[in-house]
Amino acid sequence: MLKIILQSPRYIAPFNERAHDLRIQNKPLWLAQRDVLAPYTTHELELPPDARLPQVREPCLVYRDNLFFDAPYMAAFLEEARKRPYPSRAAFSINDPAFREHCLPLSDSYTPAGDLYLADLWYYPNGPEPYAEPLVIDLQAREIGYYHVPTYMAAQSGDLVYQVPLRSLIAIDSWVHIFIADCVFGLFGRGARFEERLKHDLGFKLSILWRALYEGKQVLECSKLVQVGRNCSIDPTAVIHGPTTIGDNVTIGAGAVIENCIIGDNVNISQGCQLMLSVVGDGTFLPFRASLFMTTVMDNCLIAQNTCLQMCVVGRNTFIGAGSTFTDFNLLPTPIRARDANGNLVPSNRPVLGGCVGHNCRIGAGMIVYPARTIESDVILFASKERRVIDKDVTYEQSDHHQLPIAHLHRRLYPRPGEATPETW
Repeated sequence: MLKIILQSPRYIAPFNERAHDLRIQNKPLWLAQRDVLAPYTTHELELPPDARLPQVREPCLVYRDNLFFDAPYMAAFLEEARKRPYPSRAAFSINDPAFREHCLPLSDSYTPAGDLYLADLWYYPNGPEPYAEPLVIDLQAREIGYYHVPTYMAAQSGDLVYQVPLRSLIAIDSWVHIFIADCVFGLFGRGARFEERLKHDLGFKLSILWRALYEGKQVLECSKLVQVGRNCSIDPTAVIHGPTTIGDNVTIGAGAVIENCIIGDNVNISQGCQLMLSVVGDGTFLPFRASLFMTTVMDNCLIAQNTCLQMCVVGRNTFIGAGSTFTDFNLLPTPIRARDANGNLVPSNRPVLGGCVGHNCRIGAGMIVYPARTIESDVILFASKERRVIDKDVTYEQSDHHQLPIAHLHRRLYPRPGEATPETW
């Protein structure tokens, strides 16, 4: 089957990079798409924005390159689409709780069609045609609690919940969608699929119990749930609960606690670090007592000691100084606003949400960042009396390094669309 990739021209703030180059589940989005579609497609064609589809007479799968989809969704979509003699286009019902709560807010990639919303994913059995019939795939959402808010702190009290799908498709139009794809649809979804399989597959349940008994470990710590790569050094006092995936050449120090995470290759997690429901990119270094909760850290970052990141997204090659805290909750019950697909501040539909740091940033020690604030790529923030609390978005023009005579030592690597591209040689 031919795979036709439609380029999305949008650059995602604050990274100043197209979605298909950003990391989802510790892979560039284009690579994650390729891996999911590898069992179905044999060759591909990539088209620039507004290009016409080729006139071919063979089965085609066409999609926009800012879509994140997982294997369960794609299997269900293609199975149903191939039963039809006519073309199909992926669609969502507004009554699907996972789509309504997580995909639609902050996005403009879906086309309204009555009570449906159409996504940029098509299947053509006999080559591209002018019209495709909507195909609604149930995301099979499960309500899962993740956060408890005391009654005296907010109008909405008690357990906060996510609508966690067993099948996932979401357009990456905002940095918040990276958080959703990684944590809610990715890690929470992986855990939900694991629990569903335990309920319905007795052989799978028995194999896990046997493995735990054979290894002399608790069930959540056995190798069926904690997959460790090659050449890793893990201190015996570290606590690692699955489902967790650990890459190659990883070092984990004494007293570290890791629960339901994806850890990339060449990662160093030092003593006393705590990671929960987080994705840690290749080459990242976490010194002692760094804490990540439902956070994405892309490749080659350094998150210094005693730093706490909650529900955040951090771009590649970024340093965050010691003792910094990214908060995720408004102390007064006001809605958290975030940047939508068009850069406007609108309600995020998230009662708790951390901040976002772009690529190639340097953040000084002891910073406090308010919920949903963003720091643009290539920014440097010095710890000073004037700059200690980040209560507004920070752009490249507001970076502290511009005031120094040695500002040229920090090159801008991720300009906005239309701005001059720096030399790389």
